[in-house]
Amino acid sequence: MGTHNHIRRIVVKVGTSTLIHDNGKPNLRRINQLVETLVDLSNYGVECILVSSGAIGIGMSHLRLAHRGKTLSEKQALAAVGQGLLMHIYERKFSEFGATAAQILLTRDDLSDRRRFLNARNTIHELLKLDVVPVINENDTVSVDEIRFGDNDSLAALVAILIDADLTILLTDVDGLYTDNPSLNPAAEKIERVPEITAELEKIAGTAGSYVGTGGMKTKIEAARIATSAGIPLVIASGKTPKIVYDIVHGKSVGTYFDAQPVTPHSRKSWIIYGARALGAVVVDEGAVSAIVDRGKSLLPAGILAVQGTFDQGDMVDIVSSHGKIIAKGISNYAASDIERIKGLQTSQVDKVLDGHSYDVVIHRDNMGLTH
Repeated sequence: MGTHNHIRRIVVKVGTSTLIHDNGKPNLRRINQLVETLVDLSNYGVECILVSSGAIGIGMSHLRLAHRGKTLSEKQALAAVGQGLLMHIYERKFSEFGATAAQILLTRDDLSDRRRFLNARNTIHELLKLDVVPVINENDTVSVDEIRFGDNDSLAALVAILIDADLTILLTDVDGLYTDNPSLNPAAEKIERVPEITAELEKIAGTAGSYVGTGGMKTKIEAARIATSAGIPLVIASGKTPKIVYDIVHGKSVGTYFDAQPVTPHSRKSWIIYGARALGAVVVDEGAVSAIVDRGKSLLPAGILAVQGTFDQGDMVDIVSSHGKIIAKGISNYAASDIERIKGLQTSQVDKVLDGHSYDVVIHRDNMGLTH
């Protein structure tokens, strides 16, 4: 599983069920242990980034409400109250151990816009240089349904890609992935190691979860897929004793360990595939599919059969085969209306159609990531 010596930077995600008691109040003993562990690892030379849920849960407790709220605006209001309270607890705890915490709130749009992606990356790197522990949460107060991560598991995996982490750790209310839901089936067995995420494994994941959190095991498997396919191993472990992070960093067998996959895409490619929402699509012929998938080529106008949706130059689009399979994602050099005019043409003809305002390729291979 690797040893302490190989791990220089980790992302630790902690779920709502770990941070708050069943009655909704903060679990200060666990928070204390978590912060102490992260500060101690930082002192030792392991850079730690904390992805923390809990804002809505703490907002509920503070306002003495029994439910999370059904509408998005209700949840956003609870998050607005809870986020400051949660950060105040973290700041106080980190300070007690002689460390500094910094709050970063992200939405999916922050990771799907290349400029904001780089800004977030640079900010986190700068904080780590200053020995500050970044505490990251989804920006619940401004997110809308389409751009929400839905849970902080996938956010943690995307952050790990964002800052080139060596390991992602998801601390949750179960101590790993089981063959069945352990709370319903006593015969369920823990899976200690996952060399590769298969369709069968996704079926096993089901939807186990707790009432205060949004992420069941399904979201954790999705997070594992994101992290491991970018070459970053991921561990799902119990958050009941946050000191377990020491054991994980030292390579001990706790929780469920997902092996990093051998191909490590460049972080730009990972961002294209996982961070960004496609705003439209281009349908391409079999020749273009082969050029892109087999030979790593850029997409030329000649290979485009059709355009779907309305998008601008610089937007993210899906590249779809004539059979309807998404083969890649990429940043388009042209708006949808211009691609409509130049689809099927040779590059030499494009200049005449667009009065000289043309690029050689519709999507450059450096701005493209394969999706399978």
